[in-house]
Amino acid sequence: MTRTYNDVSAKIRETIVEHMPKDAEITRIEFEGPRLAIYVRNVNLLSEQSYVVTEIVNLLHKRIVIRSDQSIRLPEREAEGYIRKLIPPEAEVTGINFDPSLGEVVVEAKKPGVAIGKEASVLQQVVKETRWRPRILRAPPLHSKIISSTRHILHTESEERSRILRDVGERIFRPTFSKAGYVRLVTLGAFREVGRAAMLIQAGDSTVLLDCGINPGAQDPSHAYPRFDADEFDLEKLDGVVISHAHLDHCGILPFLYKYGYDGPIYCSEPTQVLMTLHQLDYLDVHSREGEHSPFDQKDVREVVTHTIPLRYNVVTDVAPDIKLTLHNAGHILGSSIVHLHIGEGLHNIVYSADFKFGRTMMLDSAMAQFPRAETLIIESTYGGPDDIMPDREGVEGKLVSIVNETAEKNGKVLIPVPAVGRAQEIMLVLDAYMKNGALRELPIYIEGMVNEATAIHTAFPEYLVRDIKEQILHQDLNPFQSEYFHPVTHPGDRDEIVAGGPCVIIATSGMMEGGPAIDYFRRLAPDPRNTLAYVSYQVEGTLGNRIKNGLKEVSLFGPDGKMEMVKCNMRVESIEGFSGHSDRNQLLGFIKRMMPKPTRIIVNHGERRKSELFAQNVNRIFGIKTVVPDVLESLRLR
Repeated sequence: MTRTYNDVSAKIRETIVEHMPKDAEITRIEFEGPRLAIYVRNVNLLSEQSYVVTEIVNLLHKRIVIRSDQSIRLPEREAEGYIRKLIPPEAEVTGINFDPSLGEVVVEAKKPGVAIGKEASVLQQVVKETRWRPRILRAPPLHSKIISSTRHILHTESEERSRILRDVGERIFRPTFSKAGYVRLVTLGAFREVGRAAMLIQAGDSTVLLDCGINPGAQDPSHAYPRFDADEFDLEKLDGVVISHAHLDHCGILPFLYKYGYDGPIYCSEPTQVLMTLHQLDYLDVHSREGEHSPFDQKDVREVVTHTIPLRYNVVTDVAPDIKLTLHNAGHILGSSIVHLHIGEGLHNIVYSADFKFGRTMMLDSAMAQFPRAETLIIESTYGGPDDIMPDREGVEGKLVSIVNETAEKNGKVLIPVPAVGRAQEIMLVLDAYMKNGALRELPIYIEGMVNEATAIHTAFPEYLVRDIKEQILHQDLNPFQSEYFHPVTHPGDRDEIVAGGPCVIIATSGMMEGGPAIDYFRRLAPDPRNTLAYVSYQVEGTLGNRIKNGLKEVSLFGPDGKMEMVKCNMRVESIEGFSGHSDRNQLLGFIKRMMPKPTRIIVNHGERRKSELFAQNVNRIFGIKTVVPDVLESLRLR
């Protein structure tokens, strides 16, 4: 006999009531996304909950949080007064917001550790005095409009957010008619191509979408977006979307799902939640300025914010009846994740690398290669070709330093088009380090476009950065992103003075020169042979950046008067390989070699057709593991 949802819910409630302290005074039990929330009147349980819930967690195998019943909480204004008295001034509290739907008070502080107190002593005092559950967030050392906006949306939409989490929880823990007996992969994008990353994982009654990106260089609209017209793709059956990282080719079309009726959750790391909002809003802005139609609008981006459930690395989370998700560091950009899916009761395990860097950089640790179990590995091949061997990092940095010094000697300017997230911050750190050690001539470094906002976001999540930078920000009150050499450009009118001035470095979006201030700087600087255009990131085939890199000497661009003009490219053009956030061929092979446990099947994606094919052949030959390269719109039975 099939159990109903109410039967399952009743069983959970019985277990909780049986094992909670008799004086807990439970008022209600609710699903809250992938966890259960227990509301109580006994304030002592709020500060003792780890002790109380351990046994229940072990019995139910579900994450649990204890919250205060609304009847025992102090009024918000009175509670805020207590909080400001209890938290030491040294914490530098910048904001306090209450979420009555969850009984949480969100405290933003420049020094979260001080706000928490030794052994969480301050937090426990806040709970005792106010009966609100405190959550401490880091106030970015550099102001971030996106972080402020995201937190504001979550605060103002708290009731809707609560409704979403309840619905998500009920869907995750719904009864199923049968256990998952098969696992299927459906390719919707980024197979034998770069861009529009998307794939479905289906297991029994569970369906999860991995990534939801666009192809920024697509000339044909039919290749710009994932193949949502696939027979297997059904929004109503979709349990959740997992976003590996915040680049548009992995998250750019996500708001489109909400425009067409999706009401389910998105799972990603906390930095990814903020960074993908930044990219999606910029995508809208670019389309608006260029008079192009966008497949979604700001309302849809807001839906993405309210439906996102941020997760920490290495925490196992239920996302569907038959699927558990764990995110691991990918080393690609801030918050980027390698996705691990545990399907069924040990039925199958999938590791999806997405974009990853198997090598330490100046900003991020190397990607994780150790997993509990893994039968199938889905691995990128962006730099999987036989010749895709990057030079050593010291040589790469030396080349950049030489280019800047040589250009400055000629009284020229260096334009470095960058993706706003990841590469920009890495280049900033490199230039700053070499100027400080004297190897690089001291020059003003102008930071343009989204780079400023993205950099502020980086400072808000130091725990995701390499140890030495994390230590500087957290414990030494030093911020390498606030170097004396960096000059944020806050208004387009400032560009006239920069272009007319002396030697300098300009770091500007976009990395593939498909929009952003880099285009305006290129228009102004390209005719002068003293200047240099230095690429430090991958240039997708079909983009303007790729065409200039391959020798294009005349470019049609809109001038300041809105009229089309022909721009001659007389400036020096250099491509510096090695700063990439992707793994090169050796690093890809090194990852497979060191991956534990070894997969029994490897699926290659996210690479130009020929590179993917050659990489798969090499993997098969070297490791003896069955390796395939499916095309878009293929369905593969994994188990």
